[in-house]
Amino acid sequence: METLRPALATLRLAAPRRAYRPLYQCLHTSAARHATPLPHASVPGPPPATPTPHPSDPLERVARKKRQAEMVKQAQEVRTESVPSNKPKSLLKKRFWKDSTVKETDEGLQVFLDSRPVRTPTKDILTVPASKPQLATAIALEWDLLLSAQQALRTHYIPMTSLAARALDIEQADAQGKEHVRNEVLNLLMRYLATDTLLCWAPENVMNDHRRNGKTLRELQQEMATPIIGHLTTHIWPGVEIKPILEPDSIMPVEQPAMTQQVIRGWLAGLPAFELAGLERAVLASKSLLVSVRLIYEWGEAFTQSRKPANAARFGIEEAAEAASLEVRWQTGQWGEVEDTHDVEKEDLRRQLGSAILLVTGDAS
Repeated sequence: METLRPALATLRLAAPRRAYRPLYQCLHTSAARHATPLPHASVPGPPPATPTPHPSDPLERVARKKRQAEMVKQAQEVRTESVPSNKPKSLLKKRFWKDSTVKETDEGLQVFLDSRPVRTPTKDILTVPASKPQLATAIALEWDLLLSAQQALRTHYIPMTSLAARALDIEQADAQGKEHVRNEVLNLLMRYLATDTLLCWAPENVMNDHRRNGKTLRELQQEMATPIIGHLTTHIWPGVEIKPILEPDSIMPVEQPAMTQQVIRGWLAGLPAFELAGLERAVLASKSLLVSVRLIYEWGEAFTQSRKPANAARFGIEEAAEAASLEVRWQTGQWGEVEDTHDVEKEDLRRQLGSAILLVTGDAS
């Protein structure tokens, strides 16, 4: 047995032979075909041409919006009639006054809804200075156009009422020695000076920069800002240096000199309540403190004596709106308007600036 063991160890049992398997597997047997190029937008190629702006007709848009509003109103009426309810209608859904009038009192001009005076959110009677009959008439007209008392809870239905109430709140806070109200407004306005729209100019050297009438966007911005800055540094803040926020080859903002900031803040701190409230409204709308100051100074009743009469046309709503929206008009002129966006913002800007003028103007303006 010992002699057979080495012989058995040398024997190898033949393993079953495995079937041959290829290293790859053919997924299909069809012949390879090359792709056929087609003139399709998804195929890589040269970029498409710049789209040509096609602004729609404003009258057509207004007519379409009126039809849509009428359809929504009819749907609401049908929905209301289909739901039975035994509850009486809320008084807020009714108009409890017939006429809105302006009456002159010893304190000033007040707006009455029949026999009830219009009040501010603090329950005080809304009293407009006697030198501002246009403002009082505009407030009375707002209330005359309301369809229900519930609409008076929304400030966009009564913008002049809200703006006048804001001015009266600032005036009352000044009388009571509450300096934080005015300081909050000043801090807000000075923040806009650091990013003023009038001083944010496009870079000087831009690749593929488009020109309009042979001028770049930066050149147009300089032409728009130069007369406004010149008027401010001559008549309002004499000798003050106002620099552009963006350098020709940089996107980092540049702060105004410390002396400039002190002079501007001191001038703002001395504004009357109505001029300060009007300036706040104009700055929030235009995003430019300099344009707003130029506008308020041109129409403010408080600057009648210091404002020199000029033979040239006055700086008004259109001039301020164009100065504050120059870059937007440049972009929409190149790429086209977005319907119900750019056109709405354009009119809303002019509405806000007009409300600021109406607040600060008076008989002596």
